[in-house]
Amino acid sequence: MPDANLLVTHDSSHAGSAKEEVEKALKAARQKAKFLKSDIGGVFKLRAANAKKAVKALNKLKKKKGMFEHTFHWVPIDRWVQANVKAMQKEIKKLQKGIGKTEKWKLDLQKRHFEMPSAELIMKLTEAIDKPKVDLDNPKKIIEVQIMGRKAGLALLDKDEILRI
Repeated sequence: MPDANLLVTHDSSHAGSAKEEVEKALKAARQKAKFLKSDIGGVFKLRAANAKKAVKALNKLKKKKGMFEHTFHWVPIDRWVQANVKAMQKEIKKLQKGIGKTEKWKLDLQKRHFEMPSAELIMKLTEAIDKPKVDLDNPKKIIEVQIMGRKAGLALLDKDEILRI
């Protein structure tokens, strides 16, 4: 079974309404995705035909009233690796090649069921990045790290390829 390439966070006390919202939003954006089994509460795992394209389309609908009431973050994932520092650093080293010499970037980290303190983990993960222009407020590129237990989903995203409500 293929891995999820789109994570959608939601209010776990309204999972049914959130699932309907995901289906409605994807339909409005003319995108298709299949729900996969998720073992983490408050996170839907989906397999979309093109997750980045889907999120770009959803970003255009963000201001539409009532469109996003139960979902919070829509995050494409390029690749899954083991949730250990070495494996994540190795993948981040590959992803950073997509950041131009003059482009500003940031690393965005979300972790669930992972013990290492966030500040320490961010320090270790950014050691693998050889790009000088960090911008936490207005980056051109985002290295996304989504840790879910023993697995980590990583992606290199443009600003409009991630949706935050």
